[in-house]
Amino acid sequence: MTIVNFTPWTALAGGLLIGAAALLLLLVGGRIAGISGIVAGIGSQRNKGWRLAFVAGLVAVPLVLFGLNVAEAASLQHYSPWRLALAGLLVGVGTRLGNGCTSGHGICGLGRLSPRSVVATLLFMAAGMATVTLSGLGG
Repeated sequence: MTIVNFTPWTALAGGLLIGAAALLLLLVGGRIAGISGIVAGIGSQRNKGWRLAFVAGLVAVPLVLFGLNVAEAASLQHYSPWRLALAGLLVGVGTRLGNGCTSGHGICGLGRLSPRSVVATLLFMAAGMATVTLSGLGG
């Protein structure tokens, strides 16, 4: 995505849907919608069902939308597979070091006014900006 094809209304709608889903999971299930914690908990037998359903929904809905031509996937063709794998690995390591991911801290934690989540989110954003700048990938 570049600033040329940025659509603020679509972004607003997506943000509202993400916030509503996180709030619903908190109100109905008493759980934080931190994706790294949800995925990490799949290995345990306790509460495995809702975790699998949540992750399956995260994977299935975009595939359905792409199939219906409602959404457009980002082009990753000009990135090598090893670079994408390394990026995914580093994100995983970062979520463990930060005791949570951007969804847990940035969406749920900020919504609960957690000081730890404010610091974590600021660090996530700074690291992301530095990575884009240093790698020369900023549009």
